[in-house]
Amino acid sequence: MPPGKVLQPVLKMKVDELFLCWLSEAGTQAMLRDCLRRVQMPARTEAGAADAGPPGPPLAAAAPACKPALFDSLGAPSPAPASAALPLGAAASPRTGPPGRATRRSAGTRVVQTKKEEPLPPASSQNIPTFYFPRGRPKDTVNIDAIITKIERTFAQFPHERATMEDMGRVAKACGCPLYWKGPLFCSAGGERTGAVSVHKFIAMWRKVLQNCHDDAAKFVHLLMSPGANYLVQEDFIPFLQDVVNTHPGLAFLKEASEFHSRYITTVTQRIFYSVNRSWSGRITCAELRRSTFLQNVALLEEEADINQLTEYFSYEHFYVIYCKFWELDTDHDLLIDSQDLARHNDHAISTRMIERIFSGAVTRGRKVQKEGKISYADFVWFLISEEDKKTPTSIEYWFRCMDLDGDGALSMFELEYFYEEQCRRLDSMAIEALPFEDCLCQMLDLVKPQSEGKITLRDLKKCKLANVFFDTFFNIEKYLDHEQKEQVSLLRESDSEGPELSDWEKYAAEEYDILVAEEAAGEPWEDGYEAEPSPVDQKLGSLRSPLAQRPFFEAPSTLGTVDLYEYVCEDDDLPPA
Repeated sequence: MPPGKVLQPVLKMKVDELFLCWLSEAGTQAMLRDCLRRVQMPARTEAGAADAGPPGPPLAAAAPACKPALFDSLGAPSPAPASAALPLGAAASPRTGPPGRATRRSAGTRVVQTKKEEPLPPASSQNIPTFYFPRGRPKDTVNIDAIITKIERTFAQFPHERATMEDMGRVAKACGCPLYWKGPLFCSAGGERTGAVSVHKFIAMWRKVLQNCHDDAAKFVHLLMSPGANYLVQEDFIPFLQDVVNTHPGLAFLKEASEFHSRYITTVTQRIFYSVNRSWSGRITCAELRRSTFLQNVALLEEEADINQLTEYFSYEHFYVIYCKFWELDTDHDLLIDSQDLARHNDHAISTRMIERIFSGAVTRGRKVQKEGKISYADFVWFLISEEDKKTPTSIEYWFRCMDLDGDGALSMFELEYFYEEQCRRLDSMAIEALPFEDCLCQMLDLVKPQSEGKITLRDLKKCKLANVFFDTFFNIEKYLDHEQKEQVSLLRESDSEGPELSDWEKYAAEEYDILVAEEAAGEPWEDGYEAEPSPVDQKLGSLRSPLAQRPFFEAPSTLGTVDLYEYVCEDDDLPPA
């Protein structure tokens, strides 16, 4: 080798050498023969016994004959070449081998295709009975013709067999519906446009409803929804609620004060979506309506003359409390409040960081929040109910969305510390020693008992009976101090109380309404001549006396025809009370 020349290994030569060594092993030869036999077996079976002999002897004869022919220079036994290893040409002429293979392959393909085209036997799943009924389970006992006949007899009592809105109560009862379905029935049959409904048009509409909708939830959604939809949005409830305002005896005092109809309707609509629309989609489906108590409350409108007894949705007193609280914060009375206005709620009890999260869009809808940093009266309804009752599923979801800064579906220790830092500063400013975060965290983890270590999920909080204590600890200073003065045992005793206990929201609304009534009773007559009649604080909350008729300190809102559930425009006559 010339001096100075570097040795360079040739990798291919080494690989070839190792391959030949492996190929010369007896085990390798046995394995290759076995593989060739497996390749031959299906082909020989397919060709038949007349075309090829037994698979064993040809392989045994071919292997020794071909072993010494491949690597004579190395002196090592080797398998047959590729041309000799093809099994199908061993016993037949080489010229007839390939066409035979092509024929057999095409035949096999045809067989496969034929099998695919054969009808499949009926699957066992076809015997499973139907279990999904989005429009309700059909009832065999419903006699549609009998119902139609009853409706025809009812319409025969009206002039020219045409029913007006005043007549729709009798028509609703003939249909087997609650009384206050009369508004949706009238509008769905086209009476809103013509002022009256003919018997033929109404029967055609109701027959279609009976044939396609098999329970009350599906029927109610069908009557109120827009054409082409299968859900309800907030605007769909306006005609229904307007009829309740116009005809319910418990709201007779409000009938003449038409300028306040839109505010009451907006409040009730938000409460409906707050309780019913569990998906937060802004669309109420049949399934959500079916799971709620809304239709039961609609039926109670007929039986209960005192609207304030229906505290879940329709209570006027609850509306009065919510609107008064909003009016106190809305200093410029444009029906929009910003973060500074909301921070004044309950004497700045809620932390600044939580106020910022509310205005971040985590729990609000509409363009005002993102563009101008303001929320509407509709958003305030959700805020106030969630703030005063943190035990309901919707309120837990509301505050969980606010505290989940990164939106990962879990509250980390960092997020909890982020909100607790401001609580500590506020306690220090009040000369109250704050509990270190580590100690507070231990208490909260013992309270919630999360399934996963190091994070708290929405599921954990919904299972916890003291979710209100958890939330107040991190962003409501007043309620946090109130909880600290109570023992945990007493808190649990309050949450475990049995019987028809009032919810936290109902207690709050009752107390605030009593305070407002007492303030009016102690006040002086207003300049417009209305005098406040004294009312005892302990009087039953079911009083039908109209606070608006005694203390008209509200602004004059726009008419119902221009109701916008999220955005309101300040009118020229929106003046402060004299």
